[in-house]
Amino acid sequence: MKSPAFKSHDAYIAAQPERMQRILETVRETVRKAVPDAEEAISYGMPAFKLHGRVLLYFAGWAEHYAIYPGSTTALSEMQDELGGRKVSKGTIRFELTEKVPVKLITRIAKVRAKENADHKTAKSARR
Repeated sequence: MKSPAFKSHDAYIAAQPERMQRILETVRETVRKAVPDAEEAISYGMPAFKLHGRVLLYFAGWAEHYAIYPGSTTALSEMQDELGGRKVSKGTIRFELTEKVPVKLITRIAKVRAKENADHKTAKSARR
């Protein structure tokens, strides 16, 4: 069965169970505050934020957890100590539904990714 094609963060979040809606809305607001210039998008069927034309991060809700996909193994390795005992795999950070949304950690992830995107933009401009 094909998953629904969401056209906005609002549509994606509204399609989730109530408990997950609250969590995802907190994640969304956290990223918005951390990187106010980031634009909301849907990519690969998930909510995403873009900055300087590049994906900053994705997030999604699942049956047993929610996840952030920073799209950068550099960010994950840089923040390894801060991620604690969370399940982390290549490009994915899983968060348990039973824990409070780690606003400070998500803010840090968003800011690290914003710096990476800005650095990429600067490097790309310098090559021209």
